[in-house]
Amino acid sequence: MMTSDTAVMLARYSDWADRVLFEAMGALPEGAIDRQGATLFKSMLGTLNHNLVVDLIWRSHLCGQQHGFSTRRDVLYPAFDDLVAQQCKINRWYLDWAGAQTEESFSQRLAFNFVTGQACQMTRGAMFLHIINHKTYHRGWVSQMFFDVGAQPPETDLCVYLCQ
Repeated sequence: MMTSDTAVMLARYSDWADRVLFEAMGALPEGAIDRQGATLFKSMLGTLNHNLVVDLIWRSHLCGQQHGFSTRRDVLYPAFDDLVAQQCKINRWYLDWAGAQTEESFSQRLAFNFVTGQACQMTRGAMFLHIINHKTYHRGWVSQMFFDVGAQPPETDLCVYLCQ
């Protein structure tokens, strides 16, 4: 059972992990963030745009609204600083949203359609866990790309956050 306290902790962790990653990316060599590679979203920037798009899609699902996306691969913000600002903004929305939920609201099942059109139902709590897990997964992709440019990725694990 998801609680508001747990959800707030996870939202704070996700925001912290994004910020740690963004700071490390800011110290990378010129062109590293945009460097094209053999990855689904082409680059660090493309992967992080995917995270943002997915956050926007799931926010719409949680609110019972249409999101208007037909793909999860849109590059909404080709400039890194703009992407960071927008990701921090949606992170704040998730933090505020998590704090306003109850065990009852987390247990509510919502119907939605994936971008593919496939219909599904999930509880709000399961949706929220997916959002946190999804970003953690793709931050790992970006961390792996640090090695492609000879850099050490930052540690963004939940246990690191909880011990700070």
